[in-house]
Amino acid sequence: MTWTPHATVAVIVEDDQGRFLLVEEFSHGQVVFNQPAGHVEEGEKIIDAVLRETLEETGWTVEPQHFLGIYTYKAPANGVTYYRFCFSAKALDRVTQQLDDGIIAAHWLTPDEIRQRSEKLRSPLVMQCIDDYRNGRRFPLDVIVEPQT
Repeated sequence: MTWTPHATVAVIVEDDQGRFLLVEEFSHGQVVFNQPAGHVEEGEKIIDAVLRETLEETGWTVEPQHFLGIYTYKAPANGVTYYRFCFSAKALDRVTQQLDDGIIAAHWLTPDEIRQRSEKLRSPLVMQCIDDYRNGRRFPLDVIVEPQT
């Protein structure tokens, strides 16, 4: 079997009340909570994946603000290694109520409400990314270098 890592994006979106945008979704037959997140598609720019995944999973348009880092996770459920490019973004508008298949709802939750759901977080990276964001981790978006179109 060939090792094939998966490139994903995740987006930390905080509102002016200190709540974070999370997605309630089905994963491997269970209901879990995650940031708006998903795979970078072939030929897609990483920032475009941030915009697309957030819109598809939450109905919100966002403006990416910062890059938080690359997080590596090997999922015990399937043995796949994920490289998660995590960003922070500002919510702009909720433009649709239609969400991707498998998405139950989008929620605005406080850090305490998220911690209360720790058993239902899709991975430990959900809380780690929020904690890193709350602790001031920020890099400029231009650390991501991609071809100009």
